[in-house]
Amino acid sequence: MQGKTVKDTLLFSDVHLKPTLPTDSAFEDFTAFLRQIDSDRVGRLICLGDLFDFWYEYQHVSFSAYFEVLRLLANLREAGVELHLCCGNHDLWAGSQLEALTGMRIYHEPVTLAFGEEQALLLHGDGLNPADRGYLLFRRIARNRAAQGLFRRIHPDTAMSLAQWASRRSRAMAKGGDPAEGPEVGVVQEHARRLIATGTAKIVICGHAHLPVIAHIHAGGHSGLYINTGDWPIHRSFVRFSGGEFHMETFRKSSMLSLEGGGTQTG
Repeated sequence: MQGKTVKDTLLFSDVHLKPTLPTDSAFEDFTAFLRQIDSDRVGRLICLGDLFDFWYEYQHVSFSAYFEVLRLLANLREAGVELHLCCGNHDLWAGSQLEALTGMRIYHEPVTLAFGEEQALLLHGDGLNPADRGYLLFRRIARNRAAQGLFRRIHPDTAMSLAQWASRRSRAMAKGGDPAEGPEVGVVQEHARRLIATGTAKIVICGHAHLPVIAHIHAGGHSGLYINTGDWPIHRSFVRFSGGEFHMETFRKSSMLSLEGGGTQTG
């Protein structure tokens, strides 16, 4: 009797879907990516945060620009693909509405999931930089239930306008630079190194830094693996876990091509 076939896991992050009707190629490529996923081969799809550039849950309203992506995710779940979201700084308000619409399992704190015989710690990676005091204050306020209730009183169209303003302001403060060359790259990887060095985790998988990387870490007498799935607007990168190995890949409409020569084993 043949053993049960183990399906692949795909991991990605930082898609930053806009809250207005999409016209950019990144959105088109992402929806094509979702359509190309074969549920006979892929059993789990994990987003490491910032699927949306802005997400907020009203009682009777969802943003129309996200409809196609929500439908495609729901279709994958109905086909038997597990869906997971580790919330990032742009979708920290994700909750029961998103779960109901797509069947996603949503995590607001780091979560441990199995990859073959190993366990990996998954988190977005925001809130780790003590120098980013503005964001740390915003996150504290945004997680307050009273503040969330007040925001819910804002009309959805106004909320979208505020989100667009905040997004433009964030890009202006970054002076249009590539976030994969910013300070968060080192901050997130150093956090992963500490987790591995203390024996807290053997595999740490993050987003947020926008730089796709699979790196072996040796620290504190421990060895482990740090993985960052990169981003969608610039790199179109994602990670495939298949046959006990992690592979960094990039999306093309015709196929999904490997960015690296080989995989990295978990053991």
